[in-house]
Amino acid sequence: MNFELSEEQLMIQQAARDFANHECLPGVIERDEKMLFPKEQVLKLAGLGFMGMMVNEKYGGAGLDTLSYVIAMEEIAKVDASTAVCMSVNNSLVCWGLEAYGTEEQKQQYLVPLAQGKKDNELYIGAFLLSEPEAGSDATSQHTTAEDMGDYYLVNGTKNWITNGSSASVYFVMAQTDRSKGSKGINALIIEKGLPGITVGPKENKMGIRGSDTHSIQFTDVKVPKANRIGKEGFGFKFAMQVLNGGRIGIAAQALGIAAGAYERSVNYANERKTFGKPIINHQAIQFKLADMATRVEASRLLIYKAALDKDTNKDYTISSAMAKVFASETAMWAATEAVQIHGGYGYVKEYHVERMMRDAKITQIYEGTSEVQRIVIGRSLAK
Repeated sequence: MNFELSEEQLMIQQAARDFANHECLPGVIERDEKMLFPKEQVLKLAGLGFMGMMVNEKYGGAGLDTLSYVIAMEEIAKVDASTAVCMSVNNSLVCWGLEAYGTEEQKQQYLVPLAQGKKDNELYIGAFLLSEPEAGSDATSQHTTAEDMGDYYLVNGTKNWITNGSSASVYFVMAQTDRSKGSKGINALIIEKGLPGITVGPKENKMGIRGSDTHSIQFTDVKVPKANRIGKEGFGFKFAMQVLNGGRIGIAAQALGIAAGAYERSVNYANERKTFGKPIINHQAIQFKLADMATRVEASRLLIYKAALDKDTNKDYTISSAMAKVFASETAMWAATEAVQIHGGYGYVKEYHVERMMRDAKITQIYEGTSEVQRIVIGRSLAK
C-alpha cells in the first residue's frame, strides 16, 4: 500500500496552500466579523480550476480525482473554512451530481459554467436545496412541492440553511411531486435563480463559517421546465442521498483542514511562548495535547483518503465517507478547543485565529448529515 502522494497531487497541495496563505488569510478576520461572502477568493479559486476539480475536462473541469480534491480542500480550510465550504458545495454536491446524473443538454447548459465557476467573467456557482424548516435529518419529509403541470412543474415551498444561497446562479432543488409515493415521489430540479417567484431570505447570523452565504429560499408558483428535472420521475431522493455520500467526503476534508490548521498554529505558538524560563512546548502537559492532536489529525486524514480512494475506484463509499466525516468533524471540534486552551488568553482573541476555528468547527458535526446520522449509517451496516 503506497501512502505517497503523486507529483501532481503535491503540486495541487502546494498551489492550494499558497492560495490559502496569500489570498484567503488577508481579510479573513474581517470577513468573519462582517459576514462578508468571499466572492473575490471564490473567483480566483475558479481561475485555478478548483471549483470543478473532479469534472471531466470536456465540460470545463480539471479532470482530477477525488483525492486531489480533498487535498486542496484541506489546505483552503486550514485558513478559511467559509471559502472552503463554497468550494465543497460546488464540487461535491452540484458539479458531481450533475455530471453523474444529468442529461447532455443539462451538462452543456449548466455544468460547463459551474465547473469553471464563472460565466461571462461573472461568478457562477450552484447551491443544493434539501433542508427545510421541518426536514433536516429526516430528508424524506419534503414539504416543498413540484406540481406536475404537463410540460413544467409549479414549485412552492421554503428551503433552509442554504450554502451559497444568495450567490448561486442555479439551485438544485428537491421537491415532492407525489406525496403518496413517499421518498419515491421526490424530484430533483435545476432552478435558475432569476426566475419569477423566488425570494432569498436574509443572511443567517451564524456562530461560525460566517463568510459563507447561508439563506432560506422561498418558492412561490415558480415554473420549472420538465427538461430541468435530473433523472427519471421520482429519482430526487436517491439523487440527494448519492450526492451527499460524496459531499460528506468534502465536508470531512473541510473538518480536517480546521483541525490541522488549529494544530499547526498551536505548534508554532507553543514553540514561541515561554513560561517558567522555557517554551511551553517543553512542558509535558502541552506536549501531550499536541501529540494527541497530531495523532487524531493524521487518523482523520487517512480515513478521508480511504473514502476518496473508494470513490475513485468505484467501490461503495457510503460507510467509509460516514466514518471519515464523523471522525474528522469531531476531531475538528476537539482540536480547535484544545488549540484555544494551548493559546490561553491569546486563544480567546480574534487575531490568533483559533477562536474562529473553534466556532467554524461545530457546523462540520451538523451539516451534510449530523454525527448522529453518520453513526446510524455505520451502525446499520453492522446490523446487516
